[in-house]
Amino acid sequence: MPPTRKYVSPLREQAAAQTRAGILRSATRLFAERGYGRVTVADIAAEAGVSSKAVFASAGSKGDILNEIVETAVRASGSAAAIRAVLDARDPESALGALAHGTRTGNESMFTVHEAIHKALPSHEDGEALWERATADYRAALGTAARHLHTLTRPARSEQETADLLWFWFGPGSWRTLIVENGWPWDRAEAFLLHTALATLRTP
Repeated sequence: MPPTRKYVSPLREQAAAQTRAGILRSATRLFAERGYGRVTVADIAAEAGVSSKAVFASAGSKGDILNEIVETAVRASGSAAAIRAVLDARDPESALGALAHGTRTGNESMFTVHEAIHKALPSHEDGEALWERATADYRAALGTAARHLHTLTRPARSEQETADLLWFWFGPGSWRTLIVENGWPWDRAEAFLLHTALATLRTP
């Protein structure tokens, strides 16, 4: 007699996926507002409207949830699309404009996720590795942008120095400083960072 196949209900799977998504959204919001170290699984459960047992069953421990938030940031960074626009540019001004707008769009759309990660770093047992994992693709994309800029102009600095400067201007730290710490609107921040990058890269 053939073994009986376990029946999987599509509706049950859909409900489970929705529960997990709700838990992750709630955790992201709480981590961004309070900081990772000040949020408990019970807090996440209350915010999501489920039990603590459901949080563990659906999304795992608090550390597991943070790891998933980091993976979300990596998957949804938008760096690939931003770099495609940069590589399509045929002059340095257009390339930097595309980079400024692309990194702005990515940081703005993922603002809460980035805040959740940023506020987790001081209390996470391995915050440095967490940050490197969250930003590795981002930094690599800016390195690609630097290489392309060096094909469009005769720079007075090394490719690595250009990549370092792009990280300084368009990395998550600069956006956070202007938007969160100084309260600038996104449009003003984008225009300022682009202007600063253009002025510096034109200077021998």
